Amino acid sequence: MVKAAQNLEKGGADFVMICTNTMHKMAKEVQDSINIPLFYIVDPTGEAIKAAGVTKIGLLGTKFAMEHDFYKGRLNSELGLEVVVPNDTDRQIIHDIIYDELCLGIIREDSKKQYQEIIKKLKLEGAQGVILGCTEIMLLINQTDTDLPIFDTTRIHAEAAVERAVR
Repeated sequence: MVKAAQNLEKGGADFVMICTNTMHKMAKEVQDSINIPLFYIVDPTGEAIKAAGVTKIGLLGTKFAMEHDFYKGRLNSELGLEVVVPNDTDRQIIHDIIYDELCLGIIREDSKKQYQEIIKKLKLEGAQGVILGCTEIMLLINQTDTDLPIFDTTRIHAEAAVERAVR
């Protein structure tokens, strides 16, 4: 990823994007290797959350995104959002469904129900919305599946990048 970012910079890019949530675990290394900005997926997502008036947000994603600080830490420290993640068992369920089903194009109704139950638990913990923090989760969950606002990081990041590029 570092080499790819350097090549993009050499090719004249104004900024670089990492178009997955989990791979932002390498964001610091990528940013440190180039002289143009890295457009973090978390930043426009956080701004959309704040614009919706949400201050406490649930995060669904791979275990890496839910457990490591590169994602939820940035939401908290840079954007002032309180982040709630599922318990250990539910994090494993979410992670396994992503890798064992969604990444393979398998969409199962029982998996959707499991995600919906996990979202209900996040709501009970005070989450006012939910980040779909993995590009594959949108294959399973959409706004009609919960009464909490859903923040689709893939769409938010792409739309913000287009806006930034044309500016």
